[in-house]
Amino acid sequence: MTHNIAILGASGYTGAELVRLIATHPGMRIAALSADRKAGMAMSDVFPHLRHLDLPELVKVEDIDFSTIDLCFCALPHGLSQAIVKELPKSVKIVDLGADFRLRDPADYEKWYNRPHDAPEVQPEAVYGLTEFYRDDIRDARLVAGTGCNAATVQFALRPVISAGVIDLDNIICDLKNGVSGAGRGLKENMLFAERSEDVMGYSAGGVHRHLGEFDQEFSLLAGRPVEIVFTPHLVPVNRGILATCYVKGDAQVIYDTMAAAYADEPFIKVLPFGKLPAMSHVQGSNFCHIGVVADRVSGRALIVSTLDNLNKGSSGQAMQNANLMLGYEETAGLMLAPVFP
Repeated sequence: MTHNIAILGASGYTGAELVRLIATHPGMRIAALSADRKAGMAMSDVFPHLRHLDLPELVKVEDIDFSTIDLCFCALPHGLSQAIVKELPKSVKIVDLGADFRLRDPADYEKWYNRPHDAPEVQPEAVYGLTEFYRDDIRDARLVAGTGCNAATVQFALRPVISAGVIDLDNIICDLKNGVSGAGRGLKENMLFAERSEDVMGYSAGGVHRHLGEFDQEFSLLAGRPVEIVFTPHLVPVNRGILATCYVKGDAQVIYDTMAAAYADEPFIKVLPFGKLPAMSHVQGSNFCHIGVVADRVSGRALIVSTLDNLNKGSSGQAMQNANLMLGYEETAGLMLAPVFP
């Protein structure tokens, strides 16, 4: 059976990544692509690397006949999906790659995104889209809210050890390195090559980064009490990739054994041998996440390092993983591409 797929926001990086992945999928067919500012253009004119694919022309969202669509990916800027999603036919399944439905409480959304939620009546339907931990709920969902790419990287590193209670919940520090594609495709002065090349820059420090809303929500739910981590992201001059170094208090060997057991059967999460560290380049272009655990020189301290491709496992690949579950495919369908190296 073939399912018809729509991608809203197809002219962005995550939209293009979805097209690239769906091209290898055995049962998904791209039936509609939207990009309001580039409506009327061919996808190959926007992304020449997709020239070999037979794709529909880009159109405005209102010109899509959603009665023919089985599943819709919303790869839109934050704040735009809510109004669209609440008007879509109930027959259409939705995976939202943005932040519009990640936070369960609309008041939390307003706190972190500085605007009221436009579809609070729809929010209760949304299932948080971290596939490895919510797959049973995702299978039955109509609306799945993809995680933030930073949020996914840190959660893969910390969820198992928070659940198992093997680290000190009041002493978690996360330092994150992020590629520039995580800022989106829009023109920004501080993203110019001359501004970012040969530089590393911290941003949203001191507890103001929006993904902290996801960490507070998910880690506190796991622990059964408030958990507030220290989190500082840094922009590094690479195109794609995230690497998170999490400093925790706990027995490093116990932490490693907990991680290895938690992910033993997960097709996309690879825990490296104890003491080995992952690298961004080892997962680039793939839906894999690599995790390493290293003992600190001081007994009772450890480092957990995780890395993934922000456009794939951190966004579009995760979205496709969720869509596979929602449409009844093997979870790995279209996603077992090996990383690109070098």
